[in-house]
This record gives sequence, C-alpha cells and structure tokens, in this order.
Amino acid sequence: MKRYLPIFLTLSFLIPNLLRAELKLPAIIADHMVLQQKQENPIWGWDTPGTEVTVTFGDQVKKAKAGDDGKWTVKLDPVDASADPATLKVDGSSSRVIKDVLVGEVWMCSGQSNMGWTVAGDWKWQVESLASNHPNLRLITVPRVGTQELQNDFNGKWEAATPETVKSFSAVGFFYGRYLHEILGVPVGLINNAWGGSAAEAWVKRDSIESDERFRSLVENWERREAQLQTEEAKVQHEKALDAWRKKYEEAKEAGKPLPRRPSSPEQLLGGNSRPGNIYAGMVHPTKGYGMKGVIWYQGESNASRAYEYSHLFPFMIEQWRKEWGQGDFPFYWVQLADYRSESDVPGDSQWAELRESQTKTLSLPNTGQAVIIDIGEGNDIHPKNKYDVAARLVRWALEKDYGIPNIVAQSPTFREMTIDGNKATLTFDHVSSGLRTVDVNEVRGFAICGEDQKWVWADAKITGKDSIEVWSDEVAAPVAVRYAWADNPVCNVFSKDGLPMTPFRTDDFPMTTKPK
Repeated sequence: MKRYLPIFLTLSFLIPNLLRAELKLPAIIADHMVLQQKQENPIWGWDTPGTEVTVTFGDQVKKAKAGDDGKWTVKLDPVDASADPATLKVDGSSSRVIKDVLVGEVWMCSGQSNMGWTVAGDWKWQVESLASNHPNLRLITVPRVGTQELQNDFNGKWEAATPETVKSFSAVGFFYGRYLHEILGVPVGLINNAWGGSAAEAWVKRDSIESDERFRSLVENWERREAQLQTEEAKVQHEKALDAWRKKYEEAKEAGKPLPRRPSSPEQLLGGNSRPGNIYAGMVHPTKGYGMKGVIWYQGESNASRAYEYSHLFPFMIEQWRKEWGQGDFPFYWVQLADYRSESDVPGDSQWAELRESQTKTLSLPNTGQAVIIDIGEGNDIHPKNKYDVAARLVRWALEKDYGIPNIVAQSPTFREMTIDGNKATLTFDHVSSGLRTVDVNEVRGFAICGEDQKWVWADAKITGKDSIEVWSDEVAAPVAVRYAWADNPVCNVFSKDGLPMTPFRTDDFPMTTKPK
C-alpha cells in the first residue's frame, strides 16, 4: 500500500544524515529529563555506523556500537529516585552532555482532547497555574504529527513546571503528576502526546492492526478511503467544497454568525488523527522504549459510534503498546467517558453507554484501572472543565496499586450479580468499601428495568445493605434485566462512601446497537 507522508514533515524527523560524523540524540533524551527510578532506562541515539558510543551516568559506564542504520542503544542500571541534578555524558564521533537529569516517576499522558485540554482551560486555571512552581516536576509535549512513516524523533524539550509552562500542558496529566510529586516526594516526568478528536485505531501500529482479523472491516474501509483521497477527483471535490465554504464564510461573517469550519483537504485527512497507525507512527514511536512507570489515557468519544468494536480495539491497543515497549505489563489507567448531551426522559439505548461498557470490560487486562466520572461531565460541552477531580480519581489507582499508599480506594462500585424474587430485583456490588450512599437527594436515581418484552421503564430503588440495592417498578411484573446510568447523560446518584460514583452497567446481554449488522 502506498503510504502518505505529510509535506510538513522534514528529514530531521527521520534517521539522521549518517554521511556526517555526528552524534545525535532524540529530543526526549535531553537537558532536564527525568529517568524512571528502580528499573532499567534505555538511552539511545544515532552516529556513524560502526562508531563505538560510551554513555556515562554517575558511576555507570555503558558501551554500544552504532549499527548499519546508525542507531545505538544502551540500558542504564536501575537507580533510586534523586532530586539532585546529575549529568549524563555521551561520547561517540562527538560528545554531548545532558544536564540537570533527575530520577523519579515518569508517566505518559495520552488520548484525545479531554486529555489534551490544557491547564489554562480548567475552571481553576488561574489559581492552579499560580500555585504550580515545581522545579522537580518536568514536562515535555510531543507535537501532533500524523503519518504512516515511523518517526524517530520530534521537536520538543523538557521543561520544569512553572506558572507559565503549565498553562499549555495537559490539565489531567499535570494535576495527576503534581499529586504524585507532592505525595511521593520524588521528581516526576510527564510526557504529553494527546491529540484532540483522535480515534483509537490511529494510536495502534498500522501493521499490527492490519494483521488482526477482528479489524479487517476497519482496515478495508480505510484502504478504500485512502485510494479515493489520492485521486484527481478528490482534489476537484475539495476545491468545490472550498468554494462553497468561502461563500458561507463571508455570509456568516457579514451576518455576525458563527463561522463555518474550513473543509479538510485530502492531504489533511491522510495525515490526520483517525487514519490507522498515524498517531502511533508520528507521536508514539519517537518515544518508544523510554523508561516510564505507566500511561494515563482519556479517549473514546471519537469511537462511540463503534463501541462494540472498541471492546476489542482498546485492549488490543494496550497490549500492543506493552509489546512494543518491552517493559512488561506496565500500569495503564484510563478515564471512562463523562456524562454528555441532553438528559433523556425515556430509558433506552445509548452509544456512549455502550462505549463506557467497552471501557469497563478492558479492566480484564492486568494492571489496568478506570476512573469513573459520570458525575463530572457537562451536558452542553464535550470538554468538561473540571479536570482536577478527574486527575484525583485517576491518581488513586497509582497510589493504591503502584505506590502502596494505605487506605486509598481506587475502584468505583461495580455490578456483581442479580437475583429476582417476584417483581423485585436485588443487585449486589463489588468494591463498595465501607458501603453505598446517594448524593444530592435521598432517593436512589438512575435505574431502569424491563421484562421479556425488553421495554425499559424507570425503576424505583433503595439501598438495602452495605453492598445491595433493590430495584422494581409497578409496571413490570416479571423483570428480567436492570440497567444503571445507561444513557449519554444519565441522572444517577449512587456512590461509595469513599466518594466514588457507581460504574454504569447493565445486567442484560441484549445485542449492542453498535454491533455491526
């Protein structure tokens, strides 16, 4: 298949010019970097083929030889966290000294716009940025590059967290990292590579997704689209769309109305954030192998209409990243989709609810965790502005599972089983900790129930024990299934007494509306 390389990429992102005797290091290995404590840390770069390269860090001296492609790699031995600035020296055909190197905890912050949403976009951005002068909390952002060609480097640099640098950084990522920095008392490095509107398939290596039959339809659809976008007809159609847009733009401008969005060109679509493999090649691959503790993830909105497929695609992506990193099953924690759109008067189906279910199913993978935020969204905005509480729920997983902080509860209550007696269903739950409670009002809200006819009605419910809720409706004499918070923007109010909202769920196995026909 012909691969398209966006014209804005330059040869500086490719393998360095090996005709010159020049040592080159990637942007992620540079001044102010943070190394992951207590594990091996790969250090790599490029030089003239055959050149012996020596890397010195403290009392460690590691040697490697540049291969035929010029690349060399060494692995530093594990060291403990340290806030004392150190130097890392690399000697090859020339020498480089990396200054102000710290050792602590490194996390990657990935996903679409809700992960990319900056500190400056948070409700509390003014006080949060002013309070964010942390010289040992380091940030680096990977520019948005979509391509089919595997990139080896990017334009970016490590910076200390200051009131100015944090404003443009991922809010969820920054608040998450700041929690860790302040609670653990060690340096923290954050790698931000989020891209708004991105689809999950763009984050997976292209040949990996092509080789899995579960995604054959997805790949074939894109192959047809790629072929069409590279035709003369596509260029002609784009020019027509541009002409129509210019007319509407001027009309809207004159009338003081919202301006229409400029139509994307075939080149932009081919180099965009939905094409399978694009983000992996352009943004993930340049950082592949860098020593890190784990990943936090906030994405799914762009895949909601294909929620059934996401139940396979999302865990597949996690497994592929772990395979590519060669660092075992590193922690991978994500944010479940928030509540969004209008509240529904009638219970029924929901693509967003199905996407949330697919996210929850992914907890079957080891070392994963999900932050439920069904109470934090905004019905009229797909980008809820409260990212602080999102990060607070995410970081619970790391504190409990990775850092052994006592008395931390990370997981929201989850459905365990249902029993039916007459017209009442009794539901029991796991991860309730000290028990269940309602928030805002005493009445339990958010449950729907149905009989064999699969016609859903709102249900009455009451908490009957530490881990149990009774559900019924006078309209359903013989219930067969119950759903909770099953809507784009559900009205629901059951929490654990630790302040974590119950995970949306369904007891039925009725066909998903997003399952391909």
